[in-house]
Amino acid sequence: MSVQPIAGVSPRSESVVTTEHPSIAAGMPGQALGTLYECVPMRIFGLTISHLLFALPTAPLAVGLYVLQRLAGEYFVLTNRSLQIWAARSGRRVSSVDLSQVAETEVTQAPGQRFFKAGDILVRNASGEIIQRLRGVPDASSFCNAIQRTVESRRLVKSAMATIEARG
Repeated sequence: MSVQPIAGVSPRSESVVTTEHPSIAAGMPGQALGTLYECVPMRIFGLTISHLLFALPTAPLAVGLYVLQRLAGEYFVLTNRSLQIWAARSGRRVSSVDLSQVAETEVTQAPGQRFFKAGDILVRNASGEIIQRLRGVPDASSFCNAIQRTVESRRLVKSAMATIEARG
């Protein structure tokens, strides 16, 4: 049995905090649909005109994009040590950023992503350089908050471990 200085936190093993699959707003076809769905913001009887004119007829296309995104796209995994991008089709890790490198995260929203309530998350290092971009994240501010909290937790665990090891 290993001793854990903070209950539930293991400094020696990596564990998944959360996983997020991007929406169809991650790519240009999905963003084009989102832009189309927002082009006529007028409402009649509580229904947005562009939703009636464009969203209903293009729903099969949107569903096809969703299935394609889930089968052949990427997904994002936040662990207690890193932020990773995985390929859905091959199940291999495409890229990874250690949480100790993350200094700041920022949510941006490209045209067409607002309809899907999605955005891109830019992950920056201490010098302000973008070290990872997560495209089309649904409820991006929530996932961004999870990243920031996990980075802070990682920093605190590292500090606690250093204090414990210094005691001998």
